[in-house]
Amino acid sequence: MSKVSKRGAKLHLLTAREVLNAGDGDHGDGGGLYLRVRDSDRSAAWIYRFTSPTGRRREMGLGAAHRANAQQAGASLTGARDLAHRCREQLRAGIDPIDARDGRRDAQREAEAAKRSAEALDHWTLARCARDYFERAIEPSRTPKHAAQWISSLENHLAPELWHAHVDSIEPPALLAALLAVKPHERARNLKGDKLPETMQRLRQRLDATYEDAIFHRRATKNPAAAVKRKMREAAPKRDRGQFRALPYKEAPAFMAVLRQAEGIAARCLEFAMLTAARTSEALLAEWSEFDLDAAVWVVPPNRMKSGEAHTIFLSPRAVDILKDMQRLGERHVFPTNAKRDVDGASAAMSNMSMLVTLDRLGYRDRTTVHGLCRATFSTWANETGAARPDVIEACLAHEESNRVRAAYNRSKFNDERRALLEAWAEYLARPAAPVIELESKRA
Repeated sequence: MSKVSKRGAKLHLLTAREVLNAGDGDHGDGGGLYLRVRDSDRSAAWIYRFTSPTGRRREMGLGAAHRANAQQAGASLTGARDLAHRCREQLRAGIDPIDARDGRRDAQREAEAAKRSAEALDHWTLARCARDYFERAIEPSRTPKHAAQWISSLENHLAPELWHAHVDSIEPPALLAALLAVKPHERARNLKGDKLPETMQRLRQRLDATYEDAIFHRRATKNPAAAVKRKMREAAPKRDRGQFRALPYKEAPAFMAVLRQAEGIAARCLEFAMLTAARTSEALLAEWSEFDLDAAVWVVPPNRMKSGEAHTIFLSPRAVDILKDMQRLGERHVFPTNAKRDVDGASAAMSNMSMLVTLDRLGYRDRTTVHGLCRATFSTWANETGAARPDVIEACLAHEESNRVRAAYNRSKFNDERRALLEAWAEYLARPAAPVIELESKRA
């Protein structure tokens, strides 16, 4: 029995028997619902024709028409009418049924893809990410010893609940707590003073590299190792910011005699820093591109100067000799270390620890700091002996001048005096020093 739609169109024009016996062609059931039969392959399907809210005539497939028998044909007809009714309801609401169906399919596909992606990422723990990065990038480019140290440091120092946690679930506070809980070696703690233990810094650097790789491969969305860098520095124990301990300048020639007998790159770096009155970082990070050995000049770039301005240092003959000796190593840094290398295999610069260890090895660690030895000892000698005018001494030390006009004048006028002062300092350090035997006897 036919029905009438809300718009007056007749519905339900077909019977189950008509569906069962329908021949080739389109057979209307009313309200836009059609049974489409193709006798050539005996296939049949339900079609819904409509005018979309945009005025476009469209045709939507509602699925196959099953009609093996009268009961199946009747059930297929009822199902098709229900689907057509839903389409009419959508049209009355201003919704295109095809667009709505495609949207549901797209959403379902996206949901399934997201689910598969989430399942694929579930097994990427911090440990798996670190080991995967280690196998691809670290192990092939490092010596076996260094490569083993790289991964074992993470395995041995990170708590299991963090090491085996999902890589993207670890928050910065938890990682910071884990790093601060690392127990430094007693010797390293004594020599580092107010700085973070080397182990903690290396762990953070290795975690940082691991997280960058995990983000690149879409295994993580954030890098907590980068977020804790400043917080680690803030958590470092603070030292008394008084003057650095410095060796009395009258004992400097004796120390220099002992230092020149010491072998190793760190000893040469310390000697070079003394001769140039340079800051520790300036000497450690020096690169060959900064030097003109023919002119005996070293220009430290602005990015490595405390004042943010380039600083010219005039080299004494002994300082030039040290540089020429270092050239045979053929590395980018003047004073490299083989303990660690860059990703491209080049030697990295030495750490601050290297010169502190040299002081300790020579028996002077409890008497001076590197900074005090290289700068305060020089400054005291120059001022107390009247080796140069105060402005020349300050210019050699690259102390930031509060009066910028005066600072510009200093830089342009003091070059000859600065060169003469540093050469006089080198000659003073090279003087035969009777106290050497006395100092060594005290250490014995």
